[in-house]
Amino acid sequence: MPQVTYTDSEGQTRTVSANVGDSVMETAVRNGIPGIVAECGGSLSCATCHVVVDEADFAALPPMDPMEDEMLYGTAEDRTDTSRLCCQISVTDDMDLRVTTPATQV
Repeated sequence: MPQVTYTDSEGQTRTVSANVGDSVMETAVRNGIPGIVAECGGSLSCATCHVVVDEADFAALPPMDPMEDEMLYGTAEDRTDTSRLCCQISVTDDMDLRVTTPATQV
């Protein structure tokens, strides 16, 4: 089963099972992961599901579309080279993704 490991800004780690086809944001919300606000519910209009993807996992993700790239410039914490909005990352069969949430989303 796919899984996502969320690490918060203080270093606490939570690994949860994920459903194929769900977003990494939906998985976080369903499992009560702190640090994912998801104000817009995944409609790509708020940037409150900003995560930093582990460098080892980043290349395996599909590239972001221009709208996600633009939204990342509006995050509360500065974006990094491996920043993504987790509402735009779909869980796949073999996913074992590691992401870190910023100290704040708003």
